[in-house]
Amino acid sequence: MAIQFYNTLTRKKEEFTPITPGEVKMYSCGPTVYNYAHIGNLRAYVFTDILRKSLKYNGYKVTQIMNITDIGHLSSDADSGDDKMTKGLIREGKELNLKNMRELAEFYTEKFKDDLKSLNIELPDGMYFASDYVQEDIDLIKKLEDKNFTYKTSDGIYFDTAKMPDYGILWGGKRIHDEKETRIEKNIEKKNPEDFALWKFNDQLGFPSSWGMGFPGWHIECSAMGIKFLGEQFDIHTGGIEHIDVHHTNEIAQSECATGKKPFVRYWMHNEWILFGNKKIAKADGTFLKSSDLKEKNINPIAYRFFLLMANYGSKMNFNWEALEGAETALNRLYRLYNDLGNTIGSVDKDYQERFKNFISDDLDTPKALALLWDLIKDENVPKADKKATILDFDKVLGLNFEHQSEIIKNEIIPKEIQKLAEERKEARKNKDYKKSDELRNEISKLGYEIKDSSDGYKINKI
Repeated sequence: MAIQFYNTLTRKKEEFTPITPGEVKMYSCGPTVYNYAHIGNLRAYVFTDILRKSLKYNGYKVTQIMNITDIGHLSSDADSGDDKMTKGLIREGKELNLKNMRELAEFYTEKFKDDLKSLNIELPDGMYFASDYVQEDIDLIKKLEDKNFTYKTSDGIYFDTAKMPDYGILWGGKRIHDEKETRIEKNIEKKNPEDFALWKFNDQLGFPSSWGMGFPGWHIECSAMGIKFLGEQFDIHTGGIEHIDVHHTNEIAQSECATGKKPFVRYWMHNEWILFGNKKIAKADGTFLKSSDLKEKNINPIAYRFFLLMANYGSKMNFNWEALEGAETALNRLYRLYNDLGNTIGSVDKDYQERFKNFISDDLDTPKALALLWDLIKDENVPKADKKATILDFDKVLGLNFEHQSEIIKNEIIPKEIQKLAEERKEARKNKDYKKSDELRNEISKLGYEIKDSSDGYKINKI
């Protein structure tokens, strides 16, 4: 089966063919590192990790680049509000200067990398701070200036969207719809409402340029780094759906007008939001959930990855603790069933492998891939050793850490209440009070755990 992805650019699922046979160049929008990433942010990186692993599973050589935005991103996705990095410095009581801004960025970048590792996400081939490539931004803006795509206002250098006939092609057209209009900066100096900043003036905190001290616009950073590391045209660009009608639309405009090459990117792929209480998770109110919050509740972060794989990346998901705990229970059951297959690793079952490859090649259909995993485990016609090999093969894409599941199960924290009941049951069995022993076993089961007796004592697992 040929690989098919939903392409936001064409608004349909289509066969994937890279520019260079056998090679894929992919750019993933990275975080703005003024604070911790929240679990909604992290869905984007689980999605891109599954995408990257699926391409490699299908035999492609993949080069993935990610920006780290440490300058220029204002509090709206357009060109209004406070600079996010400045907000981070003020929040932490640090003096506003470029040195402190970089230190803040480096701190939260390391925390972001920790989040990726906890979710078994491979780090991209390159992660680059935007502030290290300001000259590339300036060079790209100058190309646009030379081609008469820019104009100057009192607060910056702007891109004139009227000069690009197909501006807005990513979301379907030039005309502003109501939702997009609410995200566009109201600026009476702009020639057109959709025009966006390429360079923002700032005499106190910024970088030198021929236009004056300031910062590159958020959008130009991704174009400049994408072109520098992947070329003027590349295969895939990923990000959240919130980037479609402003950030990624503007990336296309400035890149294609600067280079004269279309399309800038062949396949645009976007993940949907995670909702919490039917609202999009956001950092604005300061109450967002982080990966560390899962650990504090004794939940394995891989369970969150498993939870995300239960839906297609393009579908909204509602997060709640009960659903996540249910996902962890299911994942731990998979770990135990895998562990029960023994220590011998046989051969990959080719039939199951082909079916798995078909599912992930169909726009990363992870829900069907997980269902197939359960079918494999229950299939009595497949030898245990071959099941084990096939599960490990699936895990090259799923990334659920089956290879290290014994350690995960060993480190599973059993609540004190359950431990107390287990000890009471042990004492009952010692006294040959089997009626009480069975009652305690049932009570433990109702609380979501199972107890297995052995010659060494007993073992407790989540059901």
